[in-house]
Amino acid sequence: MSNATVSAEATAPNAKRLLWAGFLAILAAGIGFGIRGGILANWAADFGFTGAQLGAIGGAGFTGFCFGIIIGGVVVDRIGYGKLVVAAFLFHVLSAFITFAATKGQSQSTAYLFLYIGTFVFALANGTLEAVANPLVSTLFPHNRTHYLNILHASWPAGLVLGGLIGWILGEGMQVGWKVQLGLFLVPTVLYGVAFFGQHFPKSEASARGLSIGQMLQEVGILGAIVACFLVGLFFRDQLGSILAFFTGSAFFASATWSYLAWGVALVLVLMVGIKTNFSIGSLLLFVLFVTHALVGAVELGTDGWIQNITGNILTPAQGKILFVFTSLLMFSLRFCADFIERTLKVSPIGLLIICSILAVVGLRMVSGIETFAGAMIALAVYAIGKTFFWPTMLAVVGDRFPRTGAVAMSIMGGIGMMSAGLLGGPGLGYAKDRFTAEHLQAISPAIYEQYKAPVPSRFLFLDEVYGLDGTKLSEAQTAAVKTPEQQTVAAASIVGDRETLKADSFIPAVMAAIYLLLFLYFKTIGGYTTVQIDRVSTVPASSR
Repeated sequence: MSNATVSAEATAPNAKRLLWAGFLAILAAGIGFGIRGGILANWAADFGFTGAQLGAIGGAGFTGFCFGIIIGGVVVDRIGYGKLVVAAFLFHVLSAFITFAATKGQSQSTAYLFLYIGTFVFALANGTLEAVANPLVSTLFPHNRTHYLNILHASWPAGLVLGGLIGWILGEGMQVGWKVQLGLFLVPTVLYGVAFFGQHFPKSEASARGLSIGQMLQEVGILGAIVACFLVGLFFRDQLGSILAFFTGSAFFASATWSYLAWGVALVLVLMVGIKTNFSIGSLLLFVLFVTHALVGAVELGTDGWIQNITGNILTPAQGKILFVFTSLLMFSLRFCADFIERTLKVSPIGLLIICSILAVVGLRMVSGIETFAGAMIALAVYAIGKTFFWPTMLAVVGDRFPRTGAVAMSIMGGIGMMSAGLLGGPGLGYAKDRFTAEHLQAISPAIYEQYKAPVPSRFLFLDEVYGLDGTKLSEAQTAAVKTPEQQTVAAASIVGDRETLKADSFIPAVMAAIYLLLFLYFKTIGGYTTVQIDRVSTVPASSR
């Protein structure tokens, strides 16, 4: 990307520095996420966590993001980008201290609490940063949002590459402890702080034109609020309830009354949006994009949180880390090609999303059947190509079609994706892994299953609870130099569970492909996909867009 290109398309003279400052900020998030994916096995071995417990901790890495990006998106045009960057920096440092408080030898519940809260605060920092970076880049490059948002989010897989390499070299090769590995995300944290320091930030188009928060929320409306607040209610009911139950020891937070209170909070938030927007129904198109982005979060980030663990189990842990680095590096490279795909190949953002969904389905099915390292590289390459453009392209569509929403709609959609990954994707895959593994082991050897069964059941949404395998015992069976027949049976059952989990996961991008096809047909009926200007939307009813 040349300076000439930037100056021709940007709306501010310091656009390049702000773009790369945002790049470093998301890089820090990606490094932390990549390292966490590689140390799940360490946490399982040290503290005996089940797959569902690990999934819940990983899920906190998404739910905290949601609160950071939504709250940040609402206030960013009022308090300024700089203050949010400072807040994010402090959250990142605090998260490290909390996470490092988890120590081998503690009770499982205490270690779980430290890891969960530390991961949540880390995600809160990440969300706050994206509340800055996404609308900032969208404002700086209004004529080519798909391209520049893909460049911004190329830092995510770049962070995954570095995080994977840290786990591979320091963890597998040098046997360095997980705390040292995880602490390295603080390096890019310092760098993004320096890059943002002293910079002038532009306002979004909606903010520059004096639109109030209520006006920006009108196209989100009640429909959009229902999607976001459903996930918030789910968070209050399940994850917050679990934390409060730990602190108080009260069964109240697992009761029906607490569940009603959680959904009551969600309803109040919907009503607040209604009052703020004069009970605007909102845009049906934006509602569909929000629902679809919840699926994006579940399949992309939810799978990212488990894929290293799954492929490492099917093959070897070292190969799993190599494959994770390979797919992340492929994503990093491809995200610089969005402009070529859109402008040279004449593929619209919606057309690109259709292609990606189909590739994601095929890729996940292929990964579920891998037997060799070479076969895994091919399968994961297909999956990586599929998931590469989902997140930034969805953000670009919102920026293109809903400029009146300023930073708000883009931040809410990012929060929905992350919240979905934390509440549905990560825990859902953990539950599926527990369920499929347990069912297979119970079917072939009930006695061994009873010996390895976890003491705590795994739950997910409305599905029946299931007792997965004890994390410590499973880890011993997987890593034993010479496995007993029982350990071989347990390790094989775990692999079966991983394969079935990936097959189930492939249904999500299949649904996404159907939705994107319907959107493609919709845009075809209105003359094709175009970028909407703010002056044009002021007289168009929200429900028609």
